Amino acid sequence: MDAIAAWVPTAFWAVVFLWSYHREPRQFRNAFFFLFLVITALFTVAVMSQDMWVILPIGLLVVFSPFAFIAFLFANAWVVARREGVSLATLLPLLFGVAVAGWFAALPLSVGLHAPEWVLGAAMLLTAWGAWFFMSFTALLLYSTFYRLLPRKRVYDYIIIHGAGLNGEEPTPLLRGRIETAIRLWDRQGRRAVLVPSGGQGPDEVVSEAEAMHRFLRTNGVGEESILDEDRSTTTMENLVFAKQLIEERQRGFPYRCAMVTSDYHVFRTATYARAAGIRGDGVGAKTAFYYFPTAFIREFIAFTRKHWLPYALIAALMLIPVIHRGLIAFGHEMGLF
Repeated sequence: MDAIAAWVPTAFWAVVFLWSYHREPRQFRNAFFFLFLVITALFTVAVMSQDMWVILPIGLLVVFSPFAFIAFLFANAWVVARREGVSLATLLPLLFGVAVAGWFAALPLSVGLHAPEWVLGAAMLLTAWGAWFFMSFTALLLYSTFYRLLPRKRVYDYIIIHGAGLNGEEPTPLLRGRIETAIRLWDRQGRRAVLVPSGGQGPDEVVSEAEAMHRFLRTNGVGEESILDEDRSTTTMENLVFAKQLIEERQRGFPYRCAMVTSDYHVFRTATYARAAGIRGDGVGAKTAFYYFPTAFIREFIAFTRKHWLPYALIAALMLIPVIHRGLIAFGHEMGLF
């Protein structure tokens, strides 16, 4: 009976996650349900197991994962800066690593240095915020990886290719990877789908991204009848909205399903945008260079945080309440009010 009871939290989060995933896999809340499922499963295995070789790795994972994460970010920042040059974008892993280190070091340092009560309260708040952001980052990383690695066995009517910048009139390596992934998917599914290269012309670009992708597709064996250009968009959401308009004009009310091809780090956010735009379909990822993935994914996390700013703000505000309460009590004692 005790063994069954121990698995109840894991079973609960498994049911919640599967229910939410079945309803709509492209929701941000699924990331947290999936994280809670993983945490409760690991905790239950650790509690129920009598084998030190099971308990020890789980314990080490829990204790040292933040430190390993910080060390990895610092190392990655050095690699990215060497390969891509120093800029705000390439320094993102370093800045993120410093922020995470600061969040987790604030409280122990304040206690160790016997800091004033208000400093201790601020450190507690900073640590709580850091833990919340670290948890949400981990949730997004785990679920977006899970979503991206799921097998795609559906047959798609349209394959939307998201733009990613040009070198003159040629696709960048990042964009070329997306186009090649789309061609492989199109070929694997019997060449029935229509490819939709999506991307407008930036102020510093000679041609639109759609036109450059169109040429690349034609050069690589895709017929003119299998290409539908969308050349007005400048953002991910516009890629989807404008592509949807072209597709629905062509479909004339008939249902369809899309694959949205983008870089692997960008798959889940693209899928959530597609849901918001009312497009039935799945995200499909093109491989990104491993050294660049952390930088790109941190940008994805920032974008998700900005998009879902209200729940983040509410949770941050709730964390303020005990700190303010503690500060008021300390102030009252100092002033002799209590």
